[in-house]
Amino acid sequence: MTTHADLKKHAELFDRMAATVGLDLEEEAVSGTLRFDEIAEAVLRCTRCGGVGACRTWLAEGVRPGADAPDFCRNRDLLGYLNEQQA
Repeated sequence: MTTHADLKKHAELFDRMAATVGLDLEEEAVSGTLRFDEIAEAVLRCTRCGGVGACRTWLAEGVRPGADAPDFCRNRDLLGYLNEQQA
């Protein structure tokens, strides 16, 4: 069962992953590029990831605007699509 604390942790990780690759999820939502239900689904995908430690390590390496999310990220395709829309 996914707890409130799990959702909060993974929402933060998803937001940090987006920011690390140069995306502002709030701006994506306001502009209509990303719907709120898509954000919720992305957070749920993140909760099913077993690579939290690898994720935190990758995030600690710093911001890489326009970069692809790592292969293990369950939201890699979504983040890649959003970055393509900015180009």
